[in-house]
Amino acid sequence: MKNDIILSGVGGQGILTIAAAIGMAALESELYLKQAEVHGMSQRGGSVHSNLRLSDKEIASDLIPYGQADLILSVEPMESLRYLPYLSENGWLVTNSKPCINIPDYPDIDKIIKEIKKNPNYLILDAVKIATVLGSPGSANIIMLGAASLFIDIAVEYFEKGIQKLFCRKGEEVVKVNIDAFHAGRNYALNKGSSGK
Repeated sequence: MKNDIILSGVGGQGILTIAAAIGMAALESELYLKQAEVHGMSQRGGSVHSNLRLSDKEIASDLIPYGQADLILSVEPMESLRYLPYLSENGWLVTNSKPCINIPDYPDIDKIIKEIKKNPNYLILDAVKIATVLGSPGSANIIMLGAASLFIDIAVEYFEKGIQKLFCRKGEEVVKVNIDAFHAGRNYALNKGSSGK
């Protein structure tokens, strides 16, 4: 078993929270884990990404080579395109459709979505809208994790335990909101079917 995952987005979108949740779920599953992070200028909405490698065997490097990522999980659509050279031939791109327009010349969102759809395996969802319907606009990142969990070889109960450990200091209500967000994202992905389109 091996999962090489690239997480991407901009500062403030909770990329490192997603990484921590996957990491805790991996530990609950007794998997090996290596992670490398690049922090952008989060106060300015700078690019943030993380390489996350999971395996049932020891892992030598924390960096994912070009063309080897099994999954790109992006909370921002333009940022998903930045890491496409890392995606393997059979890898999945899971991205939020809602842009974080943090630069004056942000590209046309329809053109970005068209580029994303050129990939054979993709899933696009409006995590912000789903989070708003849930009454928890801040949980879009965990909704994205839930959608991407279909493509990560970790059982649902371990994700739930990871989320529990990650948010337990904030109280049971926060834990429940995030577990509900995880399942909302996962259910969206399941209802879209294996095509992801």
